[in-house]
Amino acid sequence: MTKIHQETFGSGKPIVLVHGWAMHTGIWRKFAKQLAQNFRVTCIDLPGHGQSEALQPFHLEQISELLASNIDNEPACWLGWSLGATVVLDFARRFPERCTALIMMTGNPHFTQLSTSEVQWPGMKIELLDSFASSLQENCQATLLRFLSLQVNGLQDYKKLMKELKTAVAEYPPPNEATLQGGLEILKSADLRATLSELSMPILSILGAKDALVPVAVGEYLQTLSPNMTVKVIDKAGHAPFLSHPNEVVAMISDFIEHHV
Repeated sequence: MTKIHQETFGSGKPIVLVHGWAMHTGIWRKFAKQLAQNFRVTCIDLPGHGQSEALQPFHLEQISELLASNIDNEPACWLGWSLGATVVLDFARRFPERCTALIMMTGNPHFTQLSTSEVQWPGMKIELLDSFASSLQENCQATLLRFLSLQVNGLQDYKKLMKELKTAVAEYPPPNEATLQGGLEILKSADLRATLSELSMPILSILGAKDALVPVAVGEYLQTLSPNMTVKVIDKAGHAPFLSHPNEVVAMISDFIEHHV
């Protein structure tokens, strides 16, 4: 069986953290330890990322099955950031009994923008994801740096946050191209809007008003799909609010779990 790397901190109600595209547990280890002052926090490396073994094909169904077989059976709150939010939505669809609650951090159940006469949905332009997929083949490192810069672009502490992102990501070699392309394909093709509307567990969405990848406008659409979900917006945050505004994020998570889990 494919090995999934895990790191656990603290004690209390369990929370599982699932990182975003091309990242690994190191990206939020500092944040996880802060959150672990009140909870038992388990960070996992997605397959092919960090210290986890690669999985081919890198598809949602296989990822969810792998997490289910590797992570402790105890029901937990599953928190997914960006691509990780897509993963935890799919996991909750397949294993609802394993989820006491879901937290989508700058996540979007349909990551790409839809704009037709019949359907409107805010998201990332698919052409941008296509350009990432194409440039990966030419220069993987430059593509990853470009992606990192988009996550904090326009923020007041851009240089500090960019340095923190680069340092964390450089802790381990990047995933292989097949894994990276698989992650981009999930972001391009996954549509979990129907799943979101059908899930019965408590759900929290945390959005950044300055997010260049997941438009803050998606919050209204999310609540249309799932009227009982909680949507919180951090005004000066981008795509990685746990880096730029960790205290606010911890407070939001703690309040949500205290009142809903």
